[in-house]
Amino acid sequence: MNVLQIVPDLNAGGVERTTLEVAEALQSKGFTPHICSQGGRLEPDFIKLDARMHKFDIGSKNPLRLRVNTQKLIDIIKSENIDIVHARSRAPAWPAHAAAKATNRPFVTTYHGIYNANSKLKRRYNAIMAKGEIIIANSKYTKRHILKEHGTDPDIIRVIPRGVDMKIFDPKTIPAKSVDRFRQIWGIKPEEKLILLPGRLTRWKGQIDAIQAIAKLGPSHKLVLLGDPQGRDSYVQELKTLAQKLGIENSVIAPGHCTEMPAAILASDIVIVPSIEPEAFGRVVAEAQAMGRPVIASAHGGPMETVIPNKTGDLFESGNWQALASTIQDVISWQTYDPKFARTHIAKNFSKSQLQDKTLAVYAEILR
Repeated sequence: MNVLQIVPDLNAGGVERTTLEVAEALQSKGFTPHICSQGGRLEPDFIKLDARMHKFDIGSKNPLRLRVNTQKLIDIIKSENIDIVHARSRAPAWPAHAAAKATNRPFVTTYHGIYNANSKLKRRYNAIMAKGEIIIANSKYTKRHILKEHGTDPDIIRVIPRGVDMKIFDPKTIPAKSVDRFRQIWGIKPEEKLILLPGRLTRWKGQIDAIQAIAKLGPSHKLVLLGDPQGRDSYVQELKTLAQKLGIENSVIAPGHCTEMPAAILASDIVIVPSIEPEAFGRVVAEAQAMGRPVIASAHGGPMETVIPNKTGDLFESGNWQALASTIQDVISWQTYDPKFARTHIAKNFSKSQLQDKTLAVYAEILR
């Protein structure tokens, strides 16, 4: 079975990580994974799997490149005997769909995000992700969005939540010195509470609300904004200015991209995901629970399917920083939180292995 997964780039993110996990599953079954992208930070991980890399700017939004990219994909499909074309993003899905149609190959899509549309043109652009013969939705919330937005036949949608690698996100495998190192680098004293907000630095991830909440909680609470700004220098400056204005510039740390997320999560006291817009799934919400850390998330989108309120974390009204501050204060004082229960919950319902098994089952189904 030759599956060609198509994604714009291979930098760290939920889409790219899921692409890698499915490539691992294919390789473990004796198949050669095929990846079409322009490469990126995770490329060495694919090479370790002996994945066949087809590198060019497949994610280009330039209409003039559509025909060129379509022909390149047709050539790959024919020369590599590709059985299934699997698109994971909108821009590359257009040439992927055309190439699959031209070569009479099954076309699968994964609807990774909630693609909002405020015009007919944007809605048409987004609709390519609903053209799969089978559409994979990464949460029940995403499935509802697809049905509402595109009027898709529910029988062709398969809900496959993103998965947590329970071997990597395992507290038992993280040395205490790694945890201590993060707290030392970030300047967190033993008596201080570390509130971790993992995610790229972009407005909809809710960093502004988090800073305001920390200001209300006082100097014993430190906020770490752990993520890549991806060139958003003006937004980073806005966050710094806000922290200074509130007098907590020493309580907000933005160390940039992190390659050791399990240890970083374990170094925290609480993980927060205060996204202003709904997360389609919210992988870090599940990862925090797998690491035995309580998680607080906005009460919308995918996290509502993964967080068990008053058990593995809690939910709060999105965009309400006062509610976020109050919820943090409540969760910090919990006496009955059971990290083993949280980890078991994720292992049972949101593991990498279940994502891999269900995705391979979709491939087998569409080939039948």
